[in-house]
Parts: sequence; structure tokens; C-alpha cells
Amino acid sequence: MESEWLIKTVAGFLGFVTRREGSKFLQLSDRLDEKAIRLGNELRDDISLYVHIPFCRTLCPFCCFNRYLFNEARARRYFTNLRQEVDLYIQKGFRFSAIYFGGGTPTVLMDELLDFIGFLRKNFDVKRVSLETTPRELNPETIRLLKTAGINRLSIGVQSFDDDLLKAMGRTNTTGEEARVKLLLAQGNFDTVNIDLIFNFPGQSLDKFKEDIATFKDLGIDQATFYPLMPSPHKMTALERKFKKVDTSREKDFYNIILRDVFEAGYRMSTVWCFSRGNRMIDEYIVDYDDYIGVGAGSVSFLKGNFLVNTFSPERYDELISQGRLPILRWRRLSERESLRYYMLTRLFGTTLDSLKFRQRFGGDINSKLGLELAFLRLFGLVQGDQKITVTRKGMYPVSSMMKEFFAALNGLREYCIEKKI
Repeated sequence: MESEWLIKTVAGFLGFVTRREGSKFLQLSDRLDEKAIRLGNELRDDISLYVHIPFCRTLCPFCCFNRYLFNEARARRYFTNLRQEVDLYIQKGFRFSAIYFGGGTPTVLMDELLDFIGFLRKNFDVKRVSLETTPRELNPETIRLLKTAGINRLSIGVQSFDDDLLKAMGRTNTTGEEARVKLLLAQGNFDTVNIDLIFNFPGQSLDKFKEDIATFKDLGIDQATFYPLMPSPHKMTALERKFKKVDTSREKDFYNIILRDVFEAGYRMSTVWCFSRGNRMIDEYIVDYDDYIGVGAGSVSFLKGNFLVNTFSPERYDELISQGRLPILRWRRLSERESLRYYMLTRLFGTTLDSLKFRQRFGGDINSKLGLELAFLRLFGLVQGDQKITVTRKGMYPVSSMMKEFFAALNGLREYCIEKKI
């Protein structure tokens, strides 16, 4: 009991520090330094591409990503603009081999999506593609088309198999049983099939969460990613108006179930949120790649210590692309300390911080540059090892808390940009 209290206390402290650090990402300049998007030879083969498709047939009230109700004409124009934005990066010498599609719902307009994937394959030596969708979008023909298009990892936003909880989330278009059927259609057709499940949603019981995990295991799905509730400030207020105060004190109880029923049941920890049967592809490009470019309205990029934010407005996006300009409207150059801590956080989220790769990235010894931070983590037994510093079982929940607070800060940024029409 004392150990449980200590882990929650340490997690709370680390979450506070990360929240404070993450808030600095809101301090952005509107005067972009063109050097921030200049490609160096050392990065030519080590950058991933994130593609944001912001359209959905219905809008989930808890989702903080940039998304809009689907309109076919608007979406077709958007895909045309995406090609032009990628072209602008091609002209700057960028090449991508790993592609990640998020949203929104990328499969909302299949013909445009498939044409765009073909465009990417024509221009790049694409080695892997991860794509998000929902149970509502899946049918045998869609699965066949995605498989033919070479999708390696299909991530399906299930959130829960419990019908009452789905209704509370505003996801009334698919039942838990329908989701089961759709998942079995997809399983085995891709290198990795992932499902997203949410935890600590208002009104969600621990027993129902256990049932969701049991269903995932019974179906034999390759992978599950468990997301804690992390709404932006206004969405938090809206959720608490509809339900009651979001009880963050329950979060560790939910995570303990993940540890017991998934991690200790033999699933491989791909990140502290993602657990796989064997070695599977994940969609966390911030883990696999030091640098990434985001295209589309509401995407962000991280390149050589520069944090870059695209316009969130589809109309402004269309306007800038039509002018032959990259749609980057906000920018921040991270300090060395901010870059070091961001790197440490993302690598610990992916379970391993490699000292050699750190030296190659930053030109120095990890214990010299992050000595205080690592000493704290080691003091409480959250990490172990020297050359490869790995997250211990005790450290999994504190790292989860850190990542949640960082993403929550980004959700605050998204909310600000959407409200201000940036």
C-alpha cells in the first residue's frame, strides 16, 4: 500500500513538471525562421511523415484533435491541397519512407485516400504505412482496398465494447458487438491490427474496463493502445457538466488492470500505453523518429529542435497552399534543455533511452546532460540500465502520467488554435 502511494506521488510530481514544460509549447512565434525547415544531409533518411485528415461523419465530444464534419467537396479540395503541400517538401529535398495517417477519420473518402497513397508511393520509397479508422468505416471491401494499398498497420478506434459507455461518449453509430465483427474482419489482413481503448472516462467502471480487455484478448487482436482521458480545458469543462468531476485519482487503478491483465499476461510493451502480441509496428512516430513532418490542417512538426505548427483552419490552409506557401503559422525553437527533456520523455514513453543514440543526437554523454533527471528516476526505481536505460514496471505508470500531461498540453494548444482560427 505504501509503495502504491509512493508511485502515485512520484507520478503526480513528474506529471506536474511535464505539464509545466509542456505549457512552453504554447509560447509560439508567428515569425517563422526559414532555417527551421531547411533539411540537413544528416536527417535525409530519418524523418517520418504524419498526414492529418480532419474529417469525421460525427464528432466525438471528448476528442481534442482538429476535426470537422465531413463534407465531400471540402474533403476533395483538402486532398488536392495535401498533394501540393507534400510537393513543397519534395522541392526542399525531403524524402519519407514511414507514413502515418491520423485524424479525424482518414478513410472517410476512400478514393481520395487511395489516390493520395499512390501519390506518396510514386514519390517516395515507402516502407511502412500506419492508418487510423473506426469500426463504422470498415467492411470487407474497405479492408480489401486498404490491404491492396499496402497498409501495414490498421488502427481502429474502438474506445470501448460497452454500449452504455459508447453512448456516453457520443459514439452511437456502432455497438460493441458490431465492433467485434469488424475487428475479426480486419485481423490477419495486415501486419498489425491495433485497437484503441480509453480508460478513466467519466462513468466508466473498473469492471467494464476489465471486460474490454478480456474482449480484446478473446478476439486475438495483435495490439491494443490504452489512452487515458486527457481532454483540453474546455472539453474537460464540458465533460464535467455532462457527467461529474473527472476523477484522476482512479487513473492508477485502471492502469493497474492493464499491468495485471495485459503486461503480466505476456503482451510485449511497445510503449507504456501500447501492448502487442510479439514485435509489432506502432503509430507513435515521436518514438521511432527523432524528427517528423506533419502535413494537413492542424498538424505539427518537429525538426532539428524546431516545433512547427500548421494552420488549423481548412480555409486558411487552402489559401496558403494556393499561394505556394507551406501552411506553417507558428514556430518555436526549443532550448537545449527543452530538447533534451523532450527527447528523454519520448524515448521513455517508448520504454528505452539508448545512450549511444543520445550521443549521436546531442554530441554528449547522457549522464552529463541529463544527470539530475536520471538520478531522480533511478532513485525511485523508475528506470534501470546504463547503455540502454529502460523503464521498469514501477516506472510504467509515472511515465504514462508524464506523457498524458504532455499530450494534454498539446491538446490545450489545439484548442487555442481552433478557437483563434489560427
